[in-house]
Amino acid sequence: MKAVIKTGGKQYYVEEGSIIYVEKLNGAIGDKVTFEEVLMKDNTIGNPTIKDASVEGVILKHGKGSKIKIFKYKPNTTSTRKKQGHRQPYTKVEIKKIG
Repeated sequence: MKAVIKTGGKQYYVEEGSIIYVEKLNGAIGDKVTFEEVLMKDNTIGNPTIKDASVEGVILKHGKGSKIKIFKYKPNTTSTRKKQGHRQPYTKVEIKKIG
């Protein structure tokens, strides 16, 4: 079974047994997660979602992504330079069942 789910403002193409990294979800490691917004299941496309369809998964890990460096400046001045970094939190989820 294959499906397209929506979570955290993004869409993910998943299959049973696949592992995905999504925006941080509430829950502890080992908790079950249910994604209700299923946009496509096998060859059935929803309008915008498929009713009575869900994807179940298990939380494997919480963490932070790699560091992204941000540098802003205005030319010809030495006083307006800004350097900062950002690490986006994520949750690692294993897809167990598409129903």
